[in-house]
Amino acid sequence: MKIGSHVSMASPEYLLGAVKEALSYKANALMIYTGPPQNTRRKPVSEMKVEEAHALMREYAIDADSLIIHAPYIINLANSAKAETFELAVEFLTKEIERVKEIGAHVLVLHPGSHVGMGEDAGLDQIVHGLDEAMKQIGDVQIALETMAGKGSELGYRFEQMRYLMDHAKYKDNLKICMDTCHIHDAGYDLNHFDDVLEEFDQIIGLDRLACMHINDSKNSKGARKDRHANLGFGEIGFSLLNGIVHHPKLQNVVKILETPYVDEKPPYRYEIAMLNKGCFDEAVLEHIRKGD
Repeated sequence: MKIGSHVSMASPEYLLGAVKEALSYKANALMIYTGPPQNTRRKPVSEMKVEEAHALMREYAIDADSLIIHAPYIINLANSAKAETFELAVEFLTKEIERVKEIGAHVLVLHPGSHVGMGEDAGLDQIVHGLDEAMKQIGDVQIALETMAGKGSELGYRFEQMRYLMDHAKYKDNLKICMDTCHIHDAGYDLNHFDDVLEEFDQIIGLDRLACMHINDSKNSKGARKDRHANLGFGEIGFSLLNGIVHHPKLQNVVKILETPYVDEKPPYRYEIAMLNKGCFDEAVLEHIRKGD
């Protein structure tokens, strides 16, 4: 099982430090931002200790496909209301694709975007336009569009919307999907019948398009369209369902990434990865994290 979590990439070790953090959680996969997700400030990749990081990854048999990059939230390709916002999104996504190449990763997770009141059809067409502009030098990078909860005016909360983007984008072969368990639950998909959800995904999009998954519990009831992550087993989805998804035979080779909340400012990932590896829920895990056991 390829499983890890979102890890930080901060000075002075940057990517090397991110890999070390992942290893401290007994992970064999990881996800990073190339810089702060709320702004466009970025360090040159040449300063990010990339070679040292990849050497450490090779030592622990972490392949490049298990290093996932997440695009920043400020990219909104669906915005057709403000030309300057859309142009910034295209420009920054174009640069982010080049950073993914320099870092030596292959998958870039991207939120499709929000139509900001202009309507879903207009938003979807604007995303296609933005992808076509930003992906002109895509190379072997895969853009993994993330399934969304549908809060506000965000798009990508139905599999059919993702299919539309793939059908109309110029570089469709480089478009994949990142499935978020919290998001699809909040969007209304019933994870109690996950085999049916997976079959629907396969029929509409194709399992071969699933590049990675975000494994999160949800603080909300099914269909709430709110997007509030919970720690594994402490939300409305529950550990049993999430454990079954992680170990699903059709998803064996799909990279899984935890994005669950910190507990008292402490990362829960070592404990949650251990629970998933054992297939056993520990109801005292939050207290273990708080105590630093």
